[in-house]
Amino acid sequence: MKLRQETVWLALALLLFASNSLAQESSSKPGASQASAPNDSNNPGLALRNLLVAACSQDQTQFANFLTVRNKEAFSRMTPSARVALMKRFVLLNEPGKATSSVNPSGRPIVRCETPSVTTEMQLGGVELRENLAFVPMELRNATDSSGADVREISLGLVREDGEWKLLSIGVLFLDLPALESEWDEAEIETTEKNALQALKGIEGAVESYRKAYQRLPDSLANLGQPLHGTPNKEAGGFLDSDLANGIKNGYAFRYVIVGASTLGAPAKFELSATPLRYGRTGRRSFFRDSNGGLHAADHQGAVGSASDPRAE
Repeated sequence: MKLRQETVWLALALLLFASNSLAQESSSKPGASQASAPNDSNNPGLALRNLLVAACSQDQTQFANFLTVRNKEAFSRMTPSARVALMKRFVLLNEPGKATSSVNPSGRPIVRCETPSVTTEMQLGGVELRENLAFVPMELRNATDSSGADVREISLGLVREDGEWKLLSIGVLFLDLPALESEWDEAEIETTEKNALQALKGIEGAVESYRKAYQRLPDSLANLGQPLHGTPNKEAGGFLDSDLANGIKNGYAFRYVIVGASTLGAPAKFELSATPLRYGRTGRRSFFRDSNGGLHAADHQGAVGSASDPRAE
């Protein structure tokens, strides 16, 4: 897994490295025409600006709108953490930021992405437009860098698809998410499995909180979700977010089963399980919480685990 992870990050590093050379080439090519004014809705520079705004706020839905059909489909299949990791590469920030846009004296877009720790600024240059292809040079810098010593020059390619501009390339390399998604998800498996185990523990805590509040176990995970209106109640106790209450989150499916109750008054117990939605892509290990509270983990090829599996670490 380490080798695959290094392959993914090396590929991304190559994207950034290769982009420098194209940025230099695009400024010297003869015959290039300039894109229309910045208020033109069909302007590739504005499309790129909006993509950067989405990347800054880590808005996966908006970001996907600026991907080609092929890449958009692959993007939807990636784990949420992998999609966030991709967006981070465009603004070089590890956390979601507040995006603001403006124009420079020449009327070219500027996007600032502000986080509590650092703010980056991305200034777009003149668009080189050739029929259905466009190349936009971009300078990315720390907003506090007045000297320009750490400016990164990147050239981004766009293609007109169904009348709209979509991201095509970074530098001289095409953005080919279908070719990268398997390796990227492989690199993210360790994280998604860790998150699944933490979510299972969170569900366990929510079930016990519900039992304490209402002196009984919930009938389903839905009883642990947030109420649509008013205060928490037996139907929606407000102990879990909507994703977990629906039994699916971050590439894993969660199941809750009541066991152990008897007519002699023995208290009811429960079991929990977490299985990867796409085995080998969103996870390999299945997690199981037995009726006595023990946590187990094993590779079941995507099937539900059991109490006989090794203890989860």
